[in-house]
Amino acid sequence: MINKKLQINCCFLLLGVTLSLSIFSCTNNSNSDTSLPTESLAKNGVLTLWWDKGFTLEEDEAIQQVVKHWQQKTGKKAVLSLFSADELSKKTQRAIRAGNPPDIVMSNNADRILNPSLAREGKLADVSEVIQSVKPFYSNTVLASAYFYNKLTNKQSYYAVPLHQSIPYIFYWRDLLQEVGKSEKDIPKDWNGFWNFWKQIQDTLQTKKNQKIYGLGLPLSVGAGDTFEVFEQILEAYDVEIVDSQGRLRTSDSKVRQGIINCIAWYTKFYTQGYVPPDAVNWYNPDNNRSLFNRHVVMTANNSLSIPAAVRRNSDVYFNKLGTIGYPNKPNGKPMRYVSLITQAIILTNSKNQKLAKDFLIYFISPKIMGNYLQAAGGRFFPVHDLVWKAPFWTNKKDPHISEGAKPLILKRTRLLYIAQNSSYSQVLMKNVWGQALRRVVMDRVSPEEAADKAIQQINEIFAE
Repeated sequence: MINKKLQINCCFLLLGVTLSLSIFSCTNNSNSDTSLPTESLAKNGVLTLWWDKGFTLEEDEAIQQVVKHWQQKTGKKAVLSLFSADELSKKTQRAIRAGNPPDIVMSNNADRILNPSLAREGKLADVSEVIQSVKPFYSNTVLASAYFYNKLTNKQSYYAVPLHQSIPYIFYWRDLLQEVGKSEKDIPKDWNGFWNFWKQIQDTLQTKKNQKIYGLGLPLSVGAGDTFEVFEQILEAYDVEIVDSQGRLRTSDSKVRQGIINCIAWYTKFYTQGYVPPDAVNWYNPDNNRSLFNRHVVMTANNSLSIPAAVRRNSDVYFNKLGTIGYPNKPNGKPMRYVSLITQAIILTNSKNQKLAKDFLIYFISPKIMGNYLQAAGGRFFPVHDLVWKAPFWTNKKDPHISEGAKPLILKRTRLLYIAQNSSYSQVLMKNVWGQALRRVVMDRVSPEEAADKAIQQINEIFAE
């Protein structure tokens, strides 16, 4: 068991990640948008960048160093501001409405919520010339993630620049498995065996330790993007295709409806059986991480390596106690295909320094700069540039988390969210339709059929608009 000192360290680490502010070439203006000096900076030719605050200090320091070196190389000036992901999305939309946006915005959740909508509304600059600099080294999947429809021009083009990617993983406590005489070698690869394994671990631990601990850290809340991200992976596991390759909605297909019902029933049964914490219905994005660190759950699902990154400085926890694995094989026995999330940078249409912004992004996504950045950031995210993948950093088995996390990506067993086929799907995620459906079952006691039909109705209405 982790001692109290380690628990306190973990808690303070998470708190520090959320609240700490970087001071190098960086501002964090969390008050009104009028405090953001983007307009005056733009008049002076200063590049303004709004960026997601990292989960670790290393992430913040990595982007700060990139900006610093770019300024030294070009003689240009830039101001980097770091915000939480939720805060950044809202600030960006307010700044656009006020006509005073920054030049570049990078938010880790914008690829599935914000960017497709902004592109559709004609509020993003075309960045095809930036993409051209790396196009031969980006896969078709990566390129498709940034190819959006603009209703003002009535055509599609590149309106975002892919930077890096992540896929879903399972994180668990190795030492808790050891307490009941198990190891990672005992974790089944088949679908049913895999999930039953964690239920058995909970039952054994609760009997042995006489304390409440849950086997599965599965989010069921509307407030967490993790909920729809994990549920999208479950839909993929059961081969439930919501949108086809031509961007057409398939919810009218009876097999798709039944697949949604089955996935909702499968997901919620763990909660009703008592294998998921009761407060999972109220989790926000950091809460599944916290539940794992606090040993409230044996395992949890998460869509990046943020969990191991948060404990990297504690070598005992990182190398010995914490485990990272992929999902099991699909229920039909085939290898899992992973839903890939690709982080992007965007340039706003009303940016006053578009050429400067494009120059910065061309510099940033070059293989040497991006490779150094991702490694300095601690390996939470993985490359999208083929040349960056060649670094031994990504396959070095001395790091059990990064080398394990890279496997499905190297094998290219991934697909994009349905936004790539139809940007309307971003609204399904923004409204967390899947989180609403899951919550209806576990809190309102409706049937999976009723929850599925309500979700389908919501999706149909979104696409009809």
